Amino acid sequence: MFSLWAEMTSVFSAGDAEQAEAPLNPLLLELQNILAHKQIEAVFQPIVSLTEGTVLGYEALSRGPQDSVLHRPDSLFQAAAEFNLVWELEYLCRTKALEKAQKVISSNLIFINVDPKIFYDSRFQKGYTKELIAQLSADVGNVIFEITEKTAIEDYTNFRKALDNYKSQGYKIAIDDTGSGYSGLRLLAQSYPHFIKVDMELIRGIDKDNVKQAMLKALYDFSLVTNSQIIAEGIETANELATLINLGIPYGQGYFLHKPSPDFTDISEGVRQYIKEKYEQRKRQHFQTTLAIPIGELARDDKPFGPTICGGKLLEYFNAQPSLLAVPIVQDGKPVGLMMKSKFLSRLATQYGVAVYMNRPVSLLMDKHPLIVDYHTSLEQVAKSAVAREDDSIYDYIIITKEAQYFGMTTIKRLLEATTQIEITRAKHANPLTGLPGNVIIERELERVVHDEQAFAVLYFDLDNFKAYNDAYGFENGDRVLAMTAQVIQSTLYELGYTESFLGHIGGDDFVAVVCTDSVTKLCLELIERFDCRIRNFYNETDRNHGYIVSKNRHGTEESFPLISISIAVVTSNNDCSRNPGDIAEAAALLKKKCKMTWHSSFLIDKPA
Repeated sequence: MFSLWAEMTSVFSAGDAEQAEAPLNPLLLELQNILAHKQIEAVFQPIVSLTEGTVLGYEALSRGPQDSVLHRPDSLFQAAAEFNLVWELEYLCRTKALEKAQKVISSNLIFINVDPKIFYDSRFQKGYTKELIAQLSADVGNVIFEITEKTAIEDYTNFRKALDNYKSQGYKIAIDDTGSGYSGLRLLAQSYPHFIKVDMELIRGIDKDNVKQAMLKALYDFSLVTNSQIIAEGIETANELATLINLGIPYGQGYFLHKPSPDFTDISEGVRQYIKEKYEQRKRQHFQTTLAIPIGELARDDKPFGPTICGGKLLEYFNAQPSLLAVPIVQDGKPVGLMMKSKFLSRLATQYGVAVYMNRPVSLLMDKHPLIVDYHTSLEQVAKSAVAREDDSIYDYIIITKEAQYFGMTTIKRLLEATTQIEITRAKHANPLTGLPGNVIIERELERVVHDEQAFAVLYFDLDNFKAYNDAYGFENGDRVLAMTAQVIQSTLYELGYTESFLGHIGGDDFVAVVCTDSVTKLCLELIERFDCRIRNFYNETDRNHGYIVSKNRHGTEESFPLISISIAVVTSNNDCSRNPGDIAEAAALLKKKCKMTWHSSFLIDKPA
């Protein structure tokens, strides 16, 4: 470990001799002095679960001497790149970080920043880092190489080979600054990282930016397919944090959670409770879909085995448990592999299989990269990850963790049974025309929003003159109008940032939406504008030009009816009667009557915020 520093010292001595012949750049002298005297301070910033508020691990960050022009990390590494001393600086930073993390690395992940070009350096390939980890009695699996996307990668083929080499040694990979650099999606597609760290520029102000939310959702969907984990960097406000939780992002990092510190600190209890509260709200908001059911509820408490158990012992266990098709391989409480019975027996059935594996550790045969998901991951998300696996692994068991510790396992069969039953149950209560939740689920949603005791608005939609349209144009066209209405409401809610809202179809031409704010004037105006524009396409040219149709009224007499308009009655949490679903419905009915007295689309809010 220290032989490298001897080599480096000799280089610096040679540099001092050359200095007598030609003056050196002051920055180079400063950098050489820092390297020679190991004047790097390691600080650590926690990476936090956005479901439980627990600390997943720490990113190791490096600082130069406090009084140095190279104190800031950007200046420090820029100088190292300029003078071709990146390897020397990064090795010093890794050494300082790992030595300091020796006491916590057994129970926490440590994220170490690495320039992609370092992977090609012969000194890196010789295993200096692995030797250092071994001397510290640390677990290689708890060290995450965090590769920045800001550096261009010219040879993806060899880069992928280098990554695969380190993965095979037990290291995990994170792609840093995703969305900010040269490589973009190609780096993600080529590297198959364990973690995707989203650049802070995509997180900054995400609560107010629908485009950023859409981009993050796309990355999140990608992570489900590749069995990666998203870490949102640079969280600085409570609203940014709440939005990330609502989007389902599993991990976060930033000043709002905790600033970098020389010590391995936890987040404050206040921030932890905020995370838990927002996550519980999100779960209640999504109760009507598979998102409400965490995979942990399907977990079986299957007995784990250590990686050193020999093949013979495992065979005895399988024979004693004929119905068991897999066992989890766990070390120090953390899953490190999976042994499927079929694959185990097929290896034993080879020519020398019994002789080779019966007395050797199962770690030689186990799948070192099984599908491992957190307890709170939704059934829908797990299903996406499961079917994205290779064909020969698609039916392998799924390992479930809770707070990074082994919790249990489940099978593809149980996952499919659960998701199918949920969708069948949901379909029973959905409107067959629009597919939106019906009255049973609407009532539950109203009870939920009342129970949460937070700001909300309930919007009741009713179409005016719809019966006359049905009589004149037929029920088939009437159904098309209803489907269009549902689509307009859904798209407007989403595009205006109400991504976690609820929309239900009461029946006929009545709809209801629930949003987590009592300020909806802009929403109502936008809904009316879009509806009025779209509805004209459902009339023939003559009726559009007239602005009305002629149809028979309920007494059988022909009458002129205006084009269909939409009435929106809004009951907010400001209303004194808004703490009971029945009272909310009654208040909305009264407002709706007032709305329908006008001959055009309109809205009324009980007490505008």
